[in-house]
Amino acid sequence: MEDNTAMELQFITHYTGRYTYFDSARMALEGGCRWIQLRMKEATEEEVEKEAIRVQDLCRQYGATFIIDDHVALAKKLHADGVHLGKKDMPIAEARKLLGKDFIIGGTANTFEDVQMHYAAGADYIGCGPFRFTTTKKNLSPVLGLEGYRNIVSRMKETGINLPIVAIGGIAFEDIPAIMQTGVSGIALSGSILRADDPIAETRRIINS
Repeated sequence: MEDNTAMELQFITHYTGRYTYFDSARMALEGGCRWIQLRMKEATEEEVEKEAIRVQDLCRQYGATFIIDDHVALAKKLHADGVHLGKKDMPIAEARKLLGKDFIIGGTANTFEDVQMHYAAGADYIGCGPFRFTTTKKNLSPVLGLEGYRNIVSRMKETGINLPIVAIGGIAFEDIPAIMQTGVSGIALSGSILRADDPIAETRRIINS
């Protein structure tokens, strides 16, 4: 999990009227993103597997990290780089037992207590949010804002928890500098890239900012 850039950008696939999951991943990769999370909440296991095979192949061509949202058994079967687990998905400790130490496991957090719990369970990174209201997620947790990230990061420092924190949820290009100043290690984006006129150029603009 070495991060050689000032900011790590994670892209979370999203299906729109304009782009398929595969298209969205391809554009993010072409724009320079090297971390793709395949998130297909409404899809069947079969649909997710079919898409995961294609997106994983694409990620390998670009030397990018490939993470599957929620589907632990599928991540193991396909030898994906890892899995991301939301609050209602399989517990991280259980996923770690199934996957062993060679897979990356990320967990969704909204509070410092969530971070503590994931850290104790063996998570490799935290997707922390939402920064603000977002339309790509149902059943949203309380919005964090900049103050929320500052608070979580400072409490992690106080307690010696050293885990990458990736900010997520309704983040726009203009928000990124202020969010990075809170001490988080990366940003996860989805809708804001796909709503741009040119998602490839938008990804590039974010990475080079």
